[in-house]
Amino acid sequence: MIEPERIVSLSREVQSLANRGVSDIQAITRQTRLLAINALIEAAHAGKAGMGFSVVAEEVKSISERISKIASGLTEDLQASVNELTALGRGMCFDVRGQRLADLSLNMIEIIDRNLYERTCDVRWWATDASLVDALTNHSSQSRAHASERLGIILDSYTVYLDIWVADHKGCVMASGRAGTFGRVIGANVAKEPWFQSAMQHASGDQYFCGEVTAEPLLNGSQTCAFSAAVRRGAGKQTPVIGVIGIFFDWKNQADSVLNGVRLSDDERSRIRVMIVDDNHRIIASSDAQDHLGERIELKTKATQTSGYSTLGKTLIQGYSMTPGFETYPGMGWLGVIEQHLPTVDA
Repeated sequence: MIEPERIVSLSREVQSLANRGVSDIQAITRQTRLLAINALIEAAHAGKAGMGFSVVAEEVKSISERISKIASGLTEDLQASVNELTALGRGMCFDVRGQRLADLSLNMIEIIDRNLYERTCDVRWWATDASLVDALTNHSSQSRAHASERLGIILDSYTVYLDIWVADHKGCVMASGRAGTFGRVIGANVAKEPWFQSAMQHASGDQYFCGEVTAEPLLNGSQTCAFSAAVRRGAGKQTPVIGVIGIFFDWKNQADSVLNGVRLSDDERSRIRVMIVDDNHRIIASSDAQDHLGERIELKTKATQTSGYSTLGKTLIQGYSMTPGFETYPGMGWLGVIEQHLPTVDA
């Protein structure tokens, strides 16, 4: 890819070459003027014999002065043109790189949206699993164990999840697919959790809940976003709610995979930070090594544009794109954001 900063560098090179050329011309004209002046002096000493030579020397002196003025004017005109070209080049640098960052941000957030859309399908589908309905209907230890076993089998195939829980109508977790890994889950009460409360109010099996990114204590502080749906009697679509299934997306690992998958050159990646931020412009994923979860960033979006870019200072450019959603998943108001420090160009 041609670096747009090359335009600025070339304009500076042209200026440097032109200045050297003009400087050489001015040096030559100064020498010519001195020779002409010396010739006039010698012609004066020669009297009448030097009158003809005096005319030639005067003309040479006049021409050298005209050349000097032309060179000075050329320097001024060239400086104005180079300054304009440099300004246009710098603007092009921001436009080209800014649009690229906006496009990459859109691609990134679209991948996230499609990924999360699949999670909304998973949770509604698994809410109809017979083993879960049976565990919430019979309340026997055997049915609960079978439900946990069934959830474990699902997790073996769907590695994008940390765990799957089933809670009864009072919020007590009855089954977990990773009870051996997360030993405090079964028996925990989640009645106050948004994912549980929302699913208990769902009027239809078509509804689902998608939560914000948080660190879940019962999952050893892992970063996750919860999806939930109501489990209904007889696995019907509008039968009474008997419990809730909550699936916990492995946010950190999956988000990092998306961030690292953004197509950047090695040079670009050294000067770039890739992020996903929530609707309050708080970081929920970042490509740098530090944990910035919940940290708010300065984000200059334009009210009429879902995708764009802006400049922060003289060398930092920020591209962004708002979530477009996918199919029945409208998105959470999240944004893909990429910040890039522009390469240094000659001042």
